[in-house]
Amino acid sequence: MADLAACHYGLPELLPELVQRLRQATPFDIASLSLYDQTQNTARVHLWEGSEVHPRVAELPASEAICTLALEEQRPIVWPDVGAETRFQSSVKLLRDRGVRSYCALPLTSSRRKLGAMGLGSAQSDAYPEGNVRQLSSLAKLITLALENAIAPTSWERESDRLQALLQAGEALASGLSLGSAFPAISAALARICPHDHASLTLFNGLTGELRRCAWDSSLDEAEIMNQVASLERAAALRALEDKQSTIYVPQELVPDKPELLNYAEKMGIRFLCSIPLIGSKGGLGTVNLLSKEEPKVSAEDLNVLKHIGAGITVAVEVSEAKREMAELTAKLKQEKLYLQDEIRSALSFEEIVGESPILKRVLTLVQIVAPSPSTVLILGETGTGKELIARAIHRTSLRKDASFIKLNCAAIPTGLLESELFGHEKGAFTGAISQKIGRLELAHQGTLFLDEVGDIPLELQPKLLRVLQDQEFERLGGTRTIKVDIRLIAATNRDLAEAVQHKEFRSDLYYRLHVFPVRLPPLRERTRDIPLLVRYFVQKFARRMNKRIDNIPSEAMNALASWYWPGNVRELENFIERSVILTEGPTLLAPLAELRATSAMREESTLENLEREHILRVLRETGGVISGVHGAAARLGLKRTTLQSRMQKMGISRKEYEN
Repeated sequence: MADLAACHYGLPELLPELVQRLRQATPFDIASLSLYDQTQNTARVHLWEGSEVHPRVAELPASEAICTLALEEQRPIVWPDVGAETRFQSSVKLLRDRGVRSYCALPLTSSRRKLGAMGLGSAQSDAYPEGNVRQLSSLAKLITLALENAIAPTSWERESDRLQALLQAGEALASGLSLGSAFPAISAALARICPHDHASLTLFNGLTGELRRCAWDSSLDEAEIMNQVASLERAAALRALEDKQSTIYVPQELVPDKPELLNYAEKMGIRFLCSIPLIGSKGGLGTVNLLSKEEPKVSAEDLNVLKHIGAGITVAVEVSEAKREMAELTAKLKQEKLYLQDEIRSALSFEEIVGESPILKRVLTLVQIVAPSPSTVLILGETGTGKELIARAIHRTSLRKDASFIKLNCAAIPTGLLESELFGHEKGAFTGAISQKIGRLELAHQGTLFLDEVGDIPLELQPKLLRVLQDQEFERLGGTRTIKVDIRLIAATNRDLAEAVQHKEFRSDLYYRLHVFPVRLPPLRERTRDIPLLVRYFVQKFARRMNKRIDNIPSEAMNALASWYWPGNVRELENFIERSVILTEGPTLLAPLAELRATSAMREESTLENLEREHILRVLRETGGVISGVHGAAARLGLKRTTLQSRMQKMGISRKEYEN
């Protein structure tokens, strides 16, 4: 045994020799060598039976291994009768199954650490008397020395380092950090296998053939890293990519014809370089390079672990490159979209806005310009021109498209209820307020509020709306708590607000707050080019709704529709087409053109005075005969009350003509 202790065998070479010498020293039917792993609290058991040379290996929890007791008590453990032993049931069963009747376990402990225990079993009872145990204890000391030399830092401890390196590198790569941020942790993992003073990650550019350092972890001077070290890295990387395997090089092997680099390596004490190639699905992606001042003791198993870590880094590089390419492609598509926006309208945003006339395209261009901003928009236009559609288009192409679009028609709600609808109210704020009500302003928080017919907001309510626009805050009706909101306001009106300001019917400060970005919608008579498109669109829309199939629109009908001046704009055209589809029985549209001809004839025969008389009568009917006041006929016509009354008297307009 003495020569085994003096020689430096590796564990695989030591064990066969050890069991042969042990057979010569003492007879046994079964022998075991249990190596204790303190970090994992396990025992790795090597077992020989009979004349076996190579052991069978099993790993047990320390609590189930006999070596634990021998190590704890630091003395030989002798079982004269294995059958009488009640502890270590797994080990006892193993011995009994093999016919062992007596057993002896001896601790293997050096001056530096506890290695484990040696066990001998015999088919005879009481085979290990006290004198025999003393002899075996002497053998155990020699075996301890031989084992300590064999497993010093190379066996299971080395294997543990390899596993820890794999786990640490895997955690760094799975952390979600960029490769540059995760690389110091990867370098620390690699240091468990191959100690180094400098580590770097270099990526290969297939177009230029250059290697670019994208991350490093070093104890060397930063200025040096950026110069001579880069040349050494590149030489090692190119050789590793060519060999396609992790290899340790010496500087003289890499740059024999570059004395300046060899002198630098000698000056800095760099003696060894290890390069790990990163081979992806499309070939060499780059390398991980390790520079060391001391010779790294790296075995074939260690190089295999470095290969596995390199494979993980390769996957991370490929994922990173895929993300970069995706980002570049996304940026390119966005840029292409900017060029196409002048030609193509978004189907989501403008699906109901039909037309291709230049004047409409200018409106849609303004929509695209203002939509991304938070600015207030004022949409101007006659009744029926599609102001709400434009407001929705602005919202859908804005940054608030995922939030709410809240609409409020200021002319459709009685003045007394408008404040409650807009701001909300608390319970008991007024008669009939039996519960709290959330106003439209709160509903539109972080979204868009569309105020249609904003010119009809009463003067007494306008200062409160102005405060919301200026400070983004308000109080509910009957409440005292100030509520903060984040809204984007879009307003619409068919009135001339500038003229209303002059007549003191609309606050000038509110007008200027609304008039940040005005968008004027043209009446249909200014975009006659769009009428055929609108006719076809509405025909198909109502035909689908009524389960009809209309394939033909007579040219006579289309010409008549295109030449009509449509005082009610798109809404009037839509209603006319709906009526036409209702009347149509076959595949050809049946349009009641007689209505247009009769109205057209009346229009041609009318004098200017008759047209003015009919216009005043229509406004009087719409206002219910009210002449004065903010919502009276005089205000709608832009006249003073006395002026309107004078014209009515001159034209002979009686009350019976406009009152129902």
